[in-house]
Amino acid sequence: MRAAGSALDASVPLVVGEAEWVDRLQEALEREAETPIRRVEAADEAREAIQEGPVDIVIAAYSIRGGNGVELLREIRTDTPELPVIIGAAEGDESVASEAITEGVTDYVVIDRPVDETVGRLVERSESALATSRTRSRLRDRARQFDTVFHDTQSATWVLDPTGALQRANRTAREAIDADVDTLFDRPFWTLPWWSGVRSTSNDVKRLVENAFRGRSGTAVLLPPDDEPDGRTIELSVRPVENDRGELVSIVVDGVDISDQVSLERDLRRSEELHRVTLDNMTDTILMTNEGGEYTYVCPNVHFIFGYTAEEIHDQGTIDELLGEDLFDREELAADGVLKNIECTVPDKAGREHTLLVNVREVSIQDGTILYSCRDITKRKQREEALATLQEMARDFLYAETHEEIARQLLEDTPSVVGFEASAVYLFDVDTNELRPAAASAAITDHHGPLPTVHADDETLPGHSFLADETLLFDDVHRSERLANRATELRSVTYIPLGDHGVFVIGSAEVGVFDEVTRELADLLAATAEAALDRVSRESQLRQQDRQLQRQNKRLTELNRINETIRAIDQAIVRAETRDGIDHTVCERLTDADRFRFAWIGSVDSVTGSIEPRAWAGDEQGYLDALTFASGSDRTEPAERAATTETVTVEPTVATGLRDDPWRREALARDFMSAVSVPLVYNDLSYGVLTVYAGTREAFDETTRTVLAELGETIASAHSAVERKNALLTTSMTRTEFEIDDPTFVLSRLAREADCTLTYQGGLERTTDGSYVFVTVEDADVDEVADIAAASTAVDGVQRISGDRDGGVLQLELAEPFLAPELADHGVVFREATADAEATVLTIDVPEGLDVRTVSELVRQTFPSVTLRRKRTVQRTDERDLHAAVIDSLTHRQLEVVQTAYYSGFFESPRQHTGEEIAEMLGFSPAAFYQHIRAVQRKLFSAMFEG
Repeated sequence: MRAAGSALDASVPLVVGEAEWVDRLQEALEREAETPIRRVEAADEAREAIQEGPVDIVIAAYSIRGGNGVELLREIRTDTPELPVIIGAAEGDESVASEAITEGVTDYVVIDRPVDETVGRLVERSESALATSRTRSRLRDRARQFDTVFHDTQSATWVLDPTGALQRANRTAREAIDADVDTLFDRPFWTLPWWSGVRSTSNDVKRLVENAFRGRSGTAVLLPPDDEPDGRTIELSVRPVENDRGELVSIVVDGVDISDQVSLERDLRRSEELHRVTLDNMTDTILMTNEGGEYTYVCPNVHFIFGYTAEEIHDQGTIDELLGEDLFDREELAADGVLKNIECTVPDKAGREHTLLVNVREVSIQDGTILYSCRDITKRKQREEALATLQEMARDFLYAETHEEIARQLLEDTPSVVGFEASAVYLFDVDTNELRPAAASAAITDHHGPLPTVHADDETLPGHSFLADETLLFDDVHRSERLANRATELRSVTYIPLGDHGVFVIGSAEVGVFDEVTRELADLLAATAEAALDRVSRESQLRQQDRQLQRQNKRLTELNRINETIRAIDQAIVRAETRDGIDHTVCERLTDADRFRFAWIGSVDSVTGSIEPRAWAGDEQGYLDALTFASGSDRTEPAERAATTETVTVEPTVATGLRDDPWRREALARDFMSAVSVPLVYNDLSYGVLTVYAGTREAFDETTRTVLAELGETIASAHSAVERKNALLTTSMTRTEFEIDDPTFVLSRLAREADCTLTYQGGLERTTDGSYVFVTVEDADVDEVADIAAASTAVDGVQRISGDRDGGVLQLELAEPFLAPELADHGVVFREATADAEATVLTIDVPEGLDVRTVSELVRQTFPSVTLRRKRTVQRTDERDLHAAVIDSLTHRQLEVVQTAYYSGFFESPRQHTGEEIAEMLGFSPAAFYQHIRAVQRKLFSAMFEG
């Protein structure tokens, strides 16, 4: 028994060969260690397994199928030279051993007796080979890592022996000195020329190396001599390298030139204080003075607030000339060290007043003792005042009920917000597609004259702003090509769209008066007005919606009336026992109490396309006798169009196109004002069309059409139910044989690919997405057919039930539903399907009363090429009734078990498969299998002796 944690425990061995000792080896590996053993028998399988991976070691017999172990070794060494390979030979042939060694075999073992001892030796050799392989791989990885670090161009690297003598130096270290480095090997490291220009003595380097002798790493910074201020500064690190036994094997020394870093840190320290203060206040204007108020520093951006240059500020003498006297209390500053947010108003060089927030703090930077940080808040103050006005305006807007009231209120508040008197509001008229001036201030009329109504297009400035939903801003509007009134005195003008409502205009007779704050406030003013306009529009829309809801309530009342009719029809259909009874009931219920004027149901001949009325009710007035109906692309009567397209067809107004279609004249003569026709289709089979006529125009809205469409499905389903019921009661069946030519049909495709004959033996629908069937295989190896079926996309699973090279039985789990359940929905029995390489024949039993042409149509919808070979009448026997009784009494699982047992030869004598084998096929215990078998036998005998 091997110890836990052996090399095989974390490995994946590949065992190759068919010999008895290979079997023993596989058993030993699986018994001795929890190892995923991979086993193949042929050379090509071994190559494929190695390519797919993972494989950590190969143990191969010399004699293998498709080649020998040495040939396999040669191919392995081509792609994976490091993979361990062990070859075992049953005979100790020295030439084989020599050839294997030449090709790079990891180990060669002679297989002799007793085999168990040889197998144990193979296991030990495998562990040894894996351990050696992993050690070599680890060493290679470490070597590559060391080479990567050693050849780093950013640092100089030296390797010393355990005595401190130089053994290796990288390129960076060699380029650091002028001497021939190769002549310095085997000399003590601390005596070499690299340290001749360093202020620290060689003893510092020697100390680091001696610490490494004792297993300690160390670092030191070697500074240049005092007389060489531009010399190099080296950061030296020394690390000992020990082997697995803790013995010192080498010393690695790294040297990095940090001269630039040291110089940079020195410069940064010199300017750190000044830079820190400047960066902290870079958005403000910074001034520094001494105790007498004289400037020691003036920020270069001082002109942005005050309009003066730094030189002009210095010429003013003291800061009192700029910020005024008594700006702050000096004693308070001395007590707190900093005074924040001192608000003051000062004029700039042009005389414009600015509101400033000033922070004052005590500092000690060069000759400065007081630092002033000035922030211009003029625009912020202007915004605050304007926002207060906007809040009041928003409250006033709440009481406005029309767009015109909002426009007038907007003009009243514009001067207090943006400071301009000239403004106007255009409102959009949806009906005329025009922008009309709803309000205009006296100032804009004085400068511009009366404002005209403009068309909503790109030709005018208001029209372009409205359509493009774009704010237009002009420092001089006369430069715009779209300006219509060239005589206007307005210069600075902005056009701001009010969403879908219109355009807001603000103007001035001066050029370039819109600054950033003014533009922002104008946008806020327009946004507030737009929100108010939206509110008024929403309230108007809500009133319209209220009226619309009233109309919808009226329609819902009509819908309830229709639903009552449909419920009555559904109840009558349930009680109807014949197809004629269903049709007449539907027509009568639809026309009761004048719900609809006339309704009829017609049958569609699939061959001639003619539509024959089979039931009708209401005020027909000879309409059906006056016209002939047939499906076709050029037919226009609703019933004809529904039969052609198999979709619901609506004629909202019969009078439309009166001169074009004769049927319209006949309908109008009988007061048929609108019509709808619904195809009656269930499970791809057509049961005709239902056509309903009303005495009013547009009587069939979307909801009514949907309800009638669902009624059509119910009628078709009821017809199908009657067919199934009649099929159960009839004793006469028409047995039909169809020959199909469909290469996509699963049995046809499998028969052609396997060149055999497949016969459908029955099955069971398992899910809504598929089913499983039993098929008999003739003239072919059942296993080969199973492999072909497993590769097919139409088959989800294959189970071999019984058979040999000449044939057998397979259970196929199909990916799609089989034809049998669809036929059963109409009372039709899918008896048999036989497919060979040439053709596929389906045998179907059609109960008396169901038109064979209807079933043929369903088969043709399933397969592209169908030929009816023959049909004959057969009688359903009592034995068949017994069969149906037994089948109906079984559960899906019981039917699956007994079918599998039957086709597996369980009931043969002697048995071809035992119950335990069949239970394994089905995936459950033998006890469960026998329980299901006994249940089926009990139900069978009960039907025979008690029925």
